[in-house]
Amino acid sequence: MISVAEALQHLFALVSPLEVETVPLRSAAGRVLARDVAATRTQPPFDASSMDGYALRRTEVEPDAMFKLVGEAAAGHAFTGTVGPGQCVRIFTGAPVPDDLDFVVIQEDVTRRGDLITLNRDMDGKDNVRPAGGDFMAGDLMQAPRRLTPTDVALLASMNLPEVPVTRRPVVSIIATGDELVMPGETPRPDQIIASNSFGLAALLDAEGAETRMLPIARDNTPSLKTAFQLAGGSDLILTIGGASVGDHDLVAPVATELGMQQSFYKVAMRPGKPLMAGRMGEAAMIGLPGNPVSAMVCGKIFVVPVVGALLGLGNEPARALTATLAAPLPPNGPREHYMRAILDADGLRAFDNQDSSLLGILSQSNALLVRPPHDPGLSVGASVRYLPL
Repeated sequence: MISVAEALQHLFALVSPLEVETVPLRSAAGRVLARDVAATRTQPPFDASSMDGYALRRTEVEPDAMFKLVGEAAAGHAFTGTVGPGQCVRIFTGAPVPDDLDFVVIQEDVTRRGDLITLNRDMDGKDNVRPAGGDFMAGDLMQAPRRLTPTDVALLASMNLPEVPVTRRPVVSIIATGDELVMPGETPRPDQIIASNSFGLAALLDAEGAETRMLPIARDNTPSLKTAFQLAGGSDLILTIGGASVGDHDLVAPVATELGMQQSFYKVAMRPGKPLMAGRMGEAAMIGLPGNPVSAMVCGKIFVVPVVGALLGLGNEPARALTATLAAPLPPNGPREHYMRAILDADGLRAFDNQDSSLLGILSQSNALLVRPPHDPGLSVGASVRYLPL
């Protein structure tokens, strides 16, 4: 068996960032920016008023000063005339400040009579002008790689970029294996169960930016598995679920090897998730996940999500662990790294008592995986521990 860290390094060696494609900005949210992009204009492109009021010269601002109104500036409608001494322009939020003017007195700080205004004695003193380029300048970069958020998309639009270069979505084919499985909605025999892992993993990886394909359930025979692998052609990553152990009905490894899979490792010193396998099948990386539901989902979080990130060009980064304090004591850990289902609340982090790898109900209630190193001693309330948010 190898460690979790070693397994991740082997997995990262199996993949590299995918090619770049250009997409319309409307489709860019959640995608990974593949190359730096530069603003094509300055924002704001002119000195702009941040308030409704009157634009004038700072040097003429003093209590009780009077000004004659000679025009108006509104958003999208600049004042193009000349403003002489003792004159001002009515201005609204977002409008360009006229040339040679550098101060906007807010409308609450003036008294107006017809086309004359008088400044109040008690003014806030702010110039209320947003300078040109105060947000960004033409040529400023948004740097890659980064997963584009809604606010990033808004910024790109403001930079006047109608389309952006992003990494192609990795195609991930998911193959559930086992004679015991039926699809949700079907009527199982008494000796069968509902296939759940494919749906959970597909949802997990869709959220990470993958293009997932759920293939038909592969039965515990060689022809069915070969057909499933053929259907996975063109994938960047193939996930199998179950059948990767060494029992009489565990055929994934021998069938994959027959089809050309070059195995990288088998078995990881962790719980849940020990019977994990990985390698390459032609142009695709392959990961053989355990069949127990919690094991499959935990391995998806620990291993598959970082591999998808590497394919997207986000680097070879493991899941980022945070720290919290224990709200309940823990006994000593065994020889394998343990990812315990837990709840994090205002009192701290509390692991569930039952950590059986078949219990999806407990995983669904969890919002964290408490990470125990191998041979970790017993821990008391208040101890600092690492966890992965769920």
